[in-house]
Amino acid sequence: MISFGDNVRVRVTVETTSAGVAGLEGHVYGETTPSVTGVEVFGDLKSDLALHVHCEARDDGLWFAPDLLELVDHAPGTEIRIKGVDKKWARTPDGEWVEESTTDTPLKKPWWKFW
Repeated sequence: MISFGDNVRVRVTVETTSAGVAGLEGHVYGETTPSVTGVEVFGDLKSDLALHVHCEARDDGLWFAPDLLELVDHAPGTEIRIKGVDKKWARTPDGEWVEESTTDTPLKKPWWKFW
């Protein structure tokens, strides 16, 4: 199953070819329920799910029905960090996100110090 962070390729269909997006590769940046958000989606939706793919060749993102995309890989080595959080999440080759600490030793304050 294709999900956030995966590298994908747009399948060649009549619709994707006429739109000039067939064969493009990109990264899945997110997903949405088109019935709620009203985004324009390439393909026929079999469920209320569309995937947002950022295509570097176009420098933009497009919404696709999942069956118009094929998995290239799970982007192993991709890292996510959040400012102010001493953790990072790294992608494994099988698509899992592994949480890791970004500090060598956790800072511990004595129970009686509040500052």
